[in-house]
Amino acid sequence: MNALAATNRNFRLAARLLSLDSRLETSLLIPYREVKVECTIPKDDGTLTSFVGFRVQHDNSRGPMKGGIRYHPEVEHGEVNALAQLMTWKTAVVNVPYGGAKGGIGCSPKELSTSELERLTRVFTQKIHDLIGVNTDIPAPDMGTNGQTMAWILDEYSKFHGYSPAIVTGKPLDLGGSLGREAATGRGVVYATEALLGEHGKSINGLTFAIQGFGNVGSWAARLIHERGGKIVAVSDVTGAVKNPNGIDIPALLEHKEKSGSLSSFDGGDIMDADELLVHECDVLIPCALGGVLNRENAGDVKAKFIIEAANHPTDPEADEILSKKGVIVLPDIYANAGGVTVSYFEWVQNMQAFMWNEEKVNEELKKYMTKAFHSIKNMCRTHECNLRMGAFTLGVNRVARSTVLRGWEA
Repeated sequence: MNALAATNRNFRLAARLLSLDSRLETSLLIPYREVKVECTIPKDDGTLTSFVGFRVQHDNSRGPMKGGIRYHPEVEHGEVNALAQLMTWKTAVVNVPYGGAKGGIGCSPKELSTSELERLTRVFTQKIHDLIGVNTDIPAPDMGTNGQTMAWILDEYSKFHGYSPAIVTGKPLDLGGSLGREAATGRGVVYATEALLGEHGKSINGLTFAIQGFGNVGSWAARLIHERGGKIVAVSDVTGAVKNPNGIDIPALLEHKEKSGSLSSFDGGDIMDADELLVHECDVLIPCALGGVLNRENAGDVKAKFIIEAANHPTDPEADEILSKKGVIVLPDIYANAGGVTVSYFEWVQNMQAFMWNEEKVNEELKKYMTKAFHSIKNMCRTHECNLRMGAFTLGVNRVARSTVLRGWEA
């Protein structure tokens, strides 16, 4: 099941539990605006080339729309639509005053020079600058984009609207970025994990962890779990996988990855098949990479007692049912990886006030938001007698539905 179908399915199940009016349910699913633009740029060799860009703005009932811009060859309308909708529910779950949006350009960033990427970003911004805004729609980095991409968007947008640091989040610090933003998603995953384990009378200290994906989110989650006394017994990414039943030395692994660019030649553990990581013996499994990695083929073999969804949509609905029957507790992506958008909100607040916070305050506020959101999810689970995924979806959908009704949706 693809991301859009799975998101729609979860939304409809939540709407049923909430007994939403069928017309309101339909209204909440329909995006506010969908934009498709052609971005034609001169390449470094003088030839012209064209790329298709998208921006889907899903819902603005709770505040400005918020969501990343990704540069990837497989960016297409259905995926962008699903991710925009997911952002609407995600921002509502952690109770930041945003709605959902998502954008992207169908391109291979690795095949474009820095100057070509800059031209492409500026042309895309020119095409959408009157549709985004500090109180309308605030982009952020996503797959294939970074702080530099945001800096180009900020500069191009400011040519039309005056200096506007709050137009994007995930910016470099020198342009109004927030301290703590780089680690935010990984740190949020750890705060979410602590909240879940605390509910079961456990803590990170002494438990075993397997982490799939060692990019920004996976590496920060690993570092913070290691600092808290968690034993990370397996780690994988696109370059390979490594295991050590006595626990991997994470600082040494980070240093090795920094120097060699690969996990496979690390001598602090044994090489393993990357596919085996998902079914490796551990207490807590954290998928931080791709969607759809847990499916009906491998879900039955999962040995972890807890799964923390740091990636977007890593668990297929079929796998969800199998894991539920086995008694595996799944902490859903819509909550678990919301640390990034929460600290993006803090960055926007700092920009709007022109008053910056120290890193300690950013992390302290993030912990408050993640912990409070977990308890709100648990309340919905008790009210509707449902699992954590439906608890999170009912919480998010209910907040958006209430805002929509209060603002007057039928007029």
